[in-house]
Amino acid sequence: MSGAHYYTLCRKHLGKAVEIRTHGGRVHRGIIERVSSDRVYLRPLERTRGLGGFGIGFFGFGFGFGVALGAIASLAVLPFFFW
Repeated sequence: MSGAHYYTLCRKHLGKAVEIRTHGGRVHRGIIERVSSDRVYLRPLERTRGLGGFGIGFFGFGFGFGVALGAIASLAVLPFFFW
């Protein structure tokens, strides 16, 4: 599918937890924070392991990562109970 299709899909699900698989086989899970014309920016889902957590950035909230819209092979909205 085209980048324009995923742009529309990501805009529709802004603020929701998603799982994105890229053509390279990488899997990204997070909450869609914003969408630009060529990237979708995710805030990683918070998970706990042991005494601390990971996925929110070492220095606190606000860190995320961008995924190129052209690299997306599939996008799935995660159910609420997943996270």
